[in-house]
Amino acid sequence: MRLGYAVPQYGAFADPDFIRQTSTALEVMGYDSLWAGDRILLPLAPSDPYPGGGTIPEAFGTFFDPLTALTLAAVGTREIRLGTSTLNALWQPPVLLARTLTSLDLLSHGRLDVGIGLGWLRDEYAAAGVPWRGRGARLEETLDVLEAVWTGEVVEHKGALWTVPPSRIDLKPCQRPRPPVLLAGFTPPALDRVGRRADGWLGTAMPMPYLTALWDIALRAASGAGRDLSALRMVVRVNPQITDSPAPADEVPRVGTVRQVADYLLTLAEAGAHEAFVDVQTTTSSRQRFLDVAQELVTLLRAG
Repeated sequence: MRLGYAVPQYGAFADPDFIRQTSTALEVMGYDSLWAGDRILLPLAPSDPYPGGGTIPEAFGTFFDPLTALTLAAVGTREIRLGTSTLNALWQPPVLLARTLTSLDLLSHGRLDVGIGLGWLRDEYAAAGVPWRGRGARLEETLDVLEAVWTGEVVEHKGALWTVPPSRIDLKPCQRPRPPVLLAGFTPPALDRVGRRADGWLGTAMPMPYLTALWDIALRAASGAGRDLSALRMVVRVNPQITDSPAPADEVPRVGTVRQVADYLLTLAEAGAHEAFVDVQTTTSSRQRFLDVAQELVTLLRAG
């Protein structure tokens, strides 16, 4: 299983120099990938509860743009993959988003994984001027436009939301026919969309029976669409609160030592996950601790 780490991006870590320097350090440590998330505001009275319970982390109030963060990571590294988990793609017109993602794929010499989600906070949709209702249909058409821009010699699209007249858009990604597209989501329609349209699923840490049951939905949808199941990837985000003392087993990996988180990642590999990455930006504001956890984690996992 490939191992990734969240690029420093929010809270105390939203610093351009630290993003670039740390990305270089994480590549040297042996990580396979770096991942950036997407938040635009921290509402004082949130429209929706934070997924998994609790309150929205205060660190989300200072959030560096994900694609700019990955650009900094790209210029500070040579081989490590760069992904979004997740990019809230519906907040941007897809033809402009396609250009930005193409530029990043070219700048990184073909290292980009495009992970797209729908988000969970209606306040952000209101701030971006995008309707909350109809998100699934908007995502389907967004994927259509991205595909047209990335692969078409003549780009043309006419849909319910956007029209692109027959045009030349000659800036194409380094990866052909396009960068890998991974989709997030935890409902049957979302997993069905993964199976029909995506190169993989962006999941999150949860008990293994739930994780594998959701993955099975995506695989069944892919099979029904006549797709190659072996080409689909499962990538799992883990957001632990790192502790010095072992946490009860039923709280891992939400809470636990680095060793406990590493053990959970090993069970993910056994369950069929192709890649996992860890985000510790809500567990510490110390830059040294951020790096120490990264080193300890990769050392434990590479040792088996």
